[in-house]
Amino acid sequence: MARGDDQARALGTRLTTTRVLGLAAVTLLCGAATAACGPLVFVGLMVPHAVRSFTGPDLRWVLPYAAVLAPVLLLATDVLGRVVARPSELQVGVVTALVGGPVFIHLIRRRRMAQL
Repeated sequence: MARGDDQARALGTRLTTTRVLGLAAVTLLCGAATAACGPLVFVGLMVPHAVRSFTGPDLRWVLPYAAVLAPVLLLATDVLGRVVARPSELQVGVVTALVGGPVFIHLIRRRRMAQL
């Protein structure tokens, strides 16, 4: 599949089945990793991808920006969780997932569309 859809079909690969199974495997593995490590580890998945969108692939820039922006994201979601449910508060992991999930999906969809 890395060489293109036409060549993969010529070699007998079922593209739709392979893509669906690959997506399911990645989803299950990410869900299991998040469940095992905790919901805050999601920040470690999302922030470097978001930073890479405006710095490029050079790790000399990605790492420092991610090290600064990850705590900023966590602080912002903590404040948002305290403000939204005023007398009480929402857990920071829940707010991070609610805010970060759509952003992460947008980053992935945008990158995939750029490759097409």
